[in-house]
Amino acid sequence: MKLSRASRFALAALISLLPVCGYSAEDAVVSGEDLAKAGERIRQTGAQIQEDLKKARARMETQKAEQAAELKREEARARLQAIKEADEQRQAEEDRQRQAREVAQAQARQAAAKRAELAAKQAEKAARDRQVALAMQRVKDEQAAKERAALALKQARQSVGPRAMADAPARETPKERAARALREARQSGGPRAMAEDGL
Repeated sequence: MKLSRASRFALAALISLLPVCGYSAEDAVVSGEDLAKAGERIRQTGAQIQEDLKKARARMETQKAEQAAELKREEARARLQAIKEADEQRQAEEDRQRQAREVAQAQARQAAAKRAELAAKQAEKAARDRQVALAMQRVKDEQAAKERAALALKQARQSVGPRAMADAPARETPKERAARALREARQSGGPRAMAEDGL
């Protein structure tokens, strides 16, 4: 179809080259040489047209190839950009998660340290409370013992009297009782009796 168009174009160019005006009827006869020249010009024109068409077709193919290559490059750049953005998003997400883990770990350590500190304070307070309770119990026990001793002394004095309590020895043995009776007898006999005994 393109060759047919080229032929039509060549025919139109040929017609335009032929003189149609300014010739008389006598000049209408064209020599063979003129026809040969006209035919050569038509052939050259057709060849030039075909060459131009080939060049235009080649330029079009080159342009299409360049466009296709550019499209491929754009697609490749778009894929690389998408991969880069995905990597950046993944890295950002990993960084966010890592920071969140670090914050959580730091909070956990702080909470554990606070719990340990609180437990230590509670243990120290419990130890102090035990010491205070023991001290108070010792004071109470001592006070109770003093009260019991005072009560026992009071009861003993009331039962035998103050003088008997002062004179009576505490749990004398038979030998000690005999020695005490001898001393009391000598003291009752006076100095003379003591001299006679050699004392």
